[in-house]
Amino acid sequence: MTFIHTIPPADATGAVREMYQQAHDRLGYLPNWARAFSLRPGVMEGWTVLLRSIQSNLPARSYELATVAAARALRSSYCALSHGRILAEKVLDPAAVTAIMGDAFPSPLEPKERAMMAFVEKVVVNADRITAADIEVLRSHGYRDEEIFDMAAAAAARCFFSKLLDAMGAEPDSVFNDLDPALRQALTVGRPIAD
Repeated sequence: MTFIHTIPPADATGAVREMYQQAHDRLGYLPNWARAFSLRPGVMEGWTVLLRSIQSNLPARSYELATVAAARALRSSYCALSHGRILAEKVLDPAAVTAIMGDAFPSPLEPKERAMMAFVEKVVVNADRITAADIEVLRSHGYRDEEIFDMAAAAAARCFFSKLLDAMGAEPDSVFNDLDPALRQALTVGRPIAD
C-alpha cells in the first residue's frame, strides 16, 4: 500500500481520524492517499485549502483536463485514474477520455483545450523552458492571463500531490479495477493499481 508505516484506521485519533472519516464519507471507502498522509494530516489540510483555491478559478472541465494532462506527464496512475474517472463519469464518457489519453484523433477536445493541455504538460516536464511564445499561443486561443496562471497553478499543485504519493509508494485504489478496461489501461500511466 505504501513504503512507509501509516496509521491503521482502527488506531486513528484526532486529525487523522477526521481526515479518514471525511475521505470515507466522500468516496465510500478509505483511499490509499489518505493513509499516505496519516503521519502529517496538517499537510493534507494545507493541500485541501490550496486545491480549493485553484479549483475555484477554473471550470470543472478545464480543471479535470489540466489535471489529467499533468498526471499523464508525471506518469501518475493514481491521479490519472482518479481524475480520468471524473472526466468519464461527469464531463465526457469513457471512450472520449480513452481517446484523449492516447492523443487519438478525432478528439473530443476543442483546439483551445488541446493547447491548454500541452501547456500544462510543458509546465510539468519543462517549466524552465516556458517562453513568452507559449503564453502567446494560449492568448491566441482566447485565454486571459488569469486563466493562464490558473492552468500553471493546477499543473504545479498536481506535481506536489502526485510526486508525494509516488514517493511514498501509494498505489492507486483497487476500486479503479472496476473501470471500463480500455479506460483503465489508458489511465494507468505509471504505478499499477492495488490488488
